[in-house]
Amino acid sequence: MRLQDLSAALLELDASHRRRYRATLESPQGVDIVIDGEEYLSFASNDYLGLADHPSLVRALQQGADRWGAGSGASHLLTGHTRAHQQAEEELAGFVGREAALLFGSGYAANLAVLTSLAGRGDAVFADKLNHASLNDGCLLSRADFQRFRHNDLDHLEQLLAASDAPTKLIAVDAVYSMDGDQAPLPALLALAERYDAWLYVDDAHGFGVLGDGRGSVAAHDLSSERLIYMATLGKAAGLAGAFVAGGRPLIDWLVNKARTYIFTTAQPPALAAAVGVSLRLIAEAGERRERLGQLIARCRQRLDGTPYAGQSATPIQPFVVGSDENAVRLADALRRQGYWVPAVRPPTVPENGSRLRISLSARHELSQLDALLDLMLSQAAN
Repeated sequence: MRLQDLSAALLELDASHRRRYRATLESPQGVDIVIDGEEYLSFASNDYLGLADHPSLVRALQQGADRWGAGSGASHLLTGHTRAHQQAEEELAGFVGREAALLFGSGYAANLAVLTSLAGRGDAVFADKLNHASLNDGCLLSRADFQRFRHNDLDHLEQLLAASDAPTKLIAVDAVYSMDGDQAPLPALLALAERYDAWLYVDDAHGFGVLGDGRGSVAAHDLSSERLIYMATLGKAAGLAGAFVAGGRPLIDWLVNKARTYIFTTAQPPALAAAVGVSLRLIAEAGERRERLGQLIARCRQRLDGTPYAGQSATPIQPFVVGSDENAVRLADALRRQGYWVPAVRPPTVPENGSRLRISLSARHELSQLDALLDLMLSQAAN
């Protein structure tokens, strides 16, 4: 786009209710937040277990900075790979039951790394229609034949796999879909991967820490296979930042040698890596928090059952689909005026006419707070 076209294009976003603005958080992440000087009850973060400002994690970061300094100063393959990074990778691999793990600065970087390192020209990648944008970008950048199958449609996926003669096949899915909160049928997907000699790449950004006693979606289904590649982020339920990929040792060694988003970037601050062990301990001990999340999820589904806004999510992501961009923005503004922070989500993040408010639940929410929010949402949506 030319420089002179930017202003007009931004005005078009305004007219279509699709222009995005950043809000400035002036408090630690949590349920009670301050944005631009105003106090809100937030249902908008991915801090599902409420660990982002946990005193033990804060202390671990402080101690990590005291020991390792503020920044890593180099890429992992030069001098940026510290003992803190190595120990975190070993702890993460053990936690999810894989041979090895590799740290990344973000889930986006991890997805690009895996997809572009394992697939290339002449290969084929098969992706669910509702995959996260980072998975789609990784598929495109791989230069492999990029085929998308209907959401959670195993028959459609099998048709595509059976018709492909690519030497390398890779199936990429979200374990928990970020806008609808529903889950991928991982056991059946792994069976297809085994049948058609394909990799199965699972992005568990929204399941890690919450499902499978905290060990994630793959653990919840007790799945194990050398062709299963597991990725999870550390900036959601884990309360930190970054991501990791876990799998067999040959896979991780290959990524160290071929993953451009790992090789050509500075390693994440070692203080973050030093806090990973504390985060994993808190996740393992968070049974009561996960139980509270389950109660909140059940209440939300019960309250919305029989309304036009009922969904199928059994996870902390509860969509409230209103359809038009204008209605979504109007509802979010009405909630904000009443002290609730639940931003509107619009295309291209969701399909056309699928604009919504995404209720993100935290173990630190109270049932009474959720009920009050739903009362207001249902009342405002009806107007």
